[in-house]
Amino acid sequence: MAENRGRVILADDDVLLREGLASLLASSGFDVVGRAGTPTELLAQVQQHRPDAVIVDIRMPPTHTTEGLDAAWSIRQELPETAILVLSAHVEVEQATKLLRSGQRTGYLLKERISNVDDFLSTLDRIVEGASVVDPELVQELLAVRRVEDPLEILSPREREVLALMAEGHSNSGIAQRLWVTGGTVEKHVRSIFTKLCIPETGETNRRVLAVLAFLDNR
Repeated sequence: MAENRGRVILADDDVLLREGLASLLASSGFDVVGRAGTPTELLAQVQQHRPDAVIVDIRMPPTHTTEGLDAAWSIRQELPETAILVLSAHVEVEQATKLLRSGQRTGYLLKERISNVDDFLSTLDRIVEGASVVDPELVQELLAVRRVEDPLEILSPREREVLALMAEGHSNSGIAQRLWVTGGTVEKHVRSIFTKLCIPETGETNRRVLAVLAFLDNR
């Protein structure tokens, strides 16, 4: 039997996608304790089941604009320890920035990412464990864009690579494996990123999240 990877509620008005995702998660060790087609149903089920994670489409009924995201924000405020993964059919990170700024256990993925099952499940695991994850396609798009006055220009090319992988939710050891460098080298780059972006060291602030948001803000 697959390991218990956490209790999850799914919210998407696309029944085929929702049920397909529920089947995938259930067969991969997640306990799908709820399914919702509207934000109202989602909030009611979260109150009832108190899941480890919620996966929610940004656009839901009745207007299909930001109802799902609004529900996710309500969940984050009431149950801050609940991991939240928002899904979108398009790159629209501006709408999710407030949620991403809320701290750990938050993710933003394009729906097409679900087609890569291993990557999707790995991402969900990282979010449940406390990571803040941004879709790799969005990260690469942001890397390709330059502004005349870009605060991130102060970072070296290697530091930008490290920051991009941080935005994907990878730990220092995970970054080291992908860049074929030592963990100590990654730690040195991360400290340099924090220093150059003037991100203070406090016990109440997630510095990695702040660094990622600085990255996202410079599209």
